[in-house]
Amino acid sequence: MIRPGPAAALLAVLAAVTAAAQAPRRPSPTPSPSPPRAPSPTPPAPPVAAAPVPTPAPEYRLGAGDVLEVIVFGNDDLSRTTTVQTNGAISLPLLGEVPVAGLTVAEAKQKLTSLLARDFLVNPQVDLKVKEYQSQFVTVLGEVNSPGRKGLRGRTRLIDVLVDAGGFTPRASGEVAIARAEGTFEGGGRTMRLRFGSASPSAIDQINLELVLRNGDIITALPKFYVTVEGEVNRPGRYVLDGDLTVTGAISTAGGLTRFGKNDVQVRRIDSQTGRTTIIAVDLKDVRKGKKPDPPLLPNDVVTVPRRIF
Repeated sequence: MIRPGPAAALLAVLAAVTAAAQAPRRPSPTPSPSPPRAPSPTPPAPPVAAAPVPTPAPEYRLGAGDVLEVIVFGNDDLSRTTTVQTNGAISLPLLGEVPVAGLTVAEAKQKLTSLLARDFLVNPQVDLKVKEYQSQFVTVLGEVNSPGRKGLRGRTRLIDVLVDAGGFTPRASGEVAIARAEGTFEGGGRTMRLRFGSASPSAIDQINLELVLRNGDIITALPKFYVTVEGEVNRPGRYVLDGDLTVTGAISTAGGLTRFGKNDVQVRRIDSQTGRTTIIAVDLKDVRKGKKPDPPLLPNDVVTVPRRIF
């Protein structure tokens, strides 16, 4: 079906997307040892079934360009902010160059702790944080307010990147295309198209929003496409093409035929590559009777309903 533009519904979708982004993110659980407990005499209630979510992406691994903050507690002269160089190493006092590319934050922290403990300090306490994520990124293009390269911060979701890109512009259709540079999506494909809020703003597909992105992904927010319905219809005009719209669907959205409208209508289609114009004749009576198919429309098609001559 289609919606008259400019669509207030899209603004509601954007508001819902922003609200979803502001919801607190649940951190990935980190297992930690704990003393065994005596079994409870009362069995716990069964867990409430949760909606399925995509498989979490692997934990973020450090790479060239990442800016790290290294803190050695009680040794301010050893603490500093440093950048992972192109050779994958960081440079620190006492330790010199330490390769960290390919390690998780926890692994790099453990490595620094072990090196300091081996040769320099007794029971060193080390903390390591990523201040700037520069080695892994996605690119956001199309109808967003702040397109460009966006750094991945561990398990980065599609909704996080869309919000980081400023949300959709008024020209956005709510449809997003994702091209995967590394690996494939579930099912084997390297491209995916998602639509947000096609039914209603409150029905945004949370699975889509929770999609975890990977390094090199290209996200394109697609623009609205339009068709024009003119002639003997009750509400002639330009309409947003939303979904698989057909000739009869477009005429219905435009209020149907006037009492002077003919059943022999035309679709004017211009090839965007060659500029060539094609005229498609459609007999609405044959379509209604099932004798002829109801032709699907393409972006920028013009449906013309002629006036009957009595």
